[in-house]
Amino acid sequence: MSLFPAFIKLARRRCLVVGAGRVALEKIPSLLAAQADVRVIAPRVHQEILALANEDRIALVERAWSASDLDGIFLVIAATDNPDVNAAVYDAAVERNILCNSVDDPPHCDFYFGSVVARGDLQIAISTAGESPALAQRLRKEIDAQLSHNLGPWLEETGRLRREILASISPGEDRKLLLHQLAQRQVCGSPTCEARGIAIGRAAKGRVYLVGAGPGDPDLLTNRAARLLATADVVLTDDLVPAAVLRLANPEAFTQNVGKRCGTKKITQAEINALMIANAQAGRSVVRLKSGDPLVFGRAAEEIDALRDADVEFEVVPGITAAFAAAAALGLSLTDRRASSSVHFSSGHHATGGPPAISEPTRIVYMPGRDFSALAADWRAQGLPGNLPCAAISRAAQPDQRITVTSLDALAEIEPGPAPVLVVAGWVLRNHPAAGTQESCPDTSCPASYAIG
Repeated sequence: MSLFPAFIKLARRRCLVVGAGRVALEKIPSLLAAQADVRVIAPRVHQEILALANEDRIALVERAWSASDLDGIFLVIAATDNPDVNAAVYDAAVERNILCNSVDDPPHCDFYFGSVVARGDLQIAISTAGESPALAQRLRKEIDAQLSHNLGPWLEETGRLRREILASISPGEDRKLLLHQLAQRQVCGSPTCEARGIAIGRAAKGRVYLVGAGPGDPDLLTNRAARLLATADVVLTDDLVPAAVLRLANPEAFTQNVGKRCGTKKITQAEINALMIANAQAGRSVVRLKSGDPLVFGRAAEEIDALRDADVEFEVVPGITAAFAAAAALGLSLTDRRASSSVHFSSGHHATGGPPAISEPTRIVYMPGRDFSALAADWRAQGLPGNLPCAAISRAAQPDQRITVTSLDALAEIEPGPAPVLVVAGWVLRNHPAAGTQESCPDTSCPASYAIG
């Protein structure tokens, strides 16, 4: 059953709690916090509830309930330890069109108590429709750990400024933009968010995101890509990215097509690099939107080098490359073990002057095992040079990601890290900051831009 989510004003509304034990004690504080006029009826009363009555915070009647007790009541909670009594309270409430919650009895509930994360007037309520209160509590704890603790005062000040704007500026795009700007602040207070300078998935100011738009279907965007698009200040898009994906971008963002079609250039790569750098250095969040995956034939390496040289923070957000979408359309596995154990990606286009002098393809090995000795020996037997850059990536894109960059000669000596692990080898690693050394990024100390380009 689909529920209607709502936040209800209970101030000065008369609310009845039938029962005065521990279950009732859990529900009464939330009613009092909403400034409800709380009435409790029960023949036996918990000492803490009795204390609330002695403080005149609730009205207490020490007797068994009757249906007439519902007269003039806005909302009722059946919180006795007798299911028959709770059911009778619910039936009487239904007859009078009064909303009722029979605690821990979903069939006899018109509404549920959500698990609430609160920062002043900011409230996030979580409901599982009574299916799993434990899950709702778990989610509440996770969200509570993420949110900054000073959001309440900030929201109060934001509300005051909003009222001033509504009173002094006529309706229109300028007012709409100003109101949206009021809401721009970091709301995530967890160490992970602070380390990355993000606000629960929002695009951070002064940072460039190389984002994969996937093969073209908006439903195939990653959640992170969609969130970054929706909150970016600037979107620099390839020509192949369809309008359906671009419609997900922040309507107030500056969007520019920097791609090419059929070999016709609208802008040079150097100009694209300059646009990314200038906007990031001006304090804007920049999404460089690329068709498919940004690291597959998308000139990401040149853009990453330019960003590193300019000391601009960046992050790579993977997307579904067109090859995988094509395989899905065909309904086949690219690595059907009965036919193939490898995939070769190639492009018909090369940099000016033809193919690169070093034509050795980049190698990526899934499930390389815990000992890289056999892999290293096999590659040396194939004639690969000992100084070929290699990298082992443990738990890629997860919070405890670890990257170790080394050479083929030293590949057998490194500790691979926790599974899953992939090994990457190729001259594309030659310009990596750790190329020529053995460098590890344990746990979450790796910067978001520590990505192989």
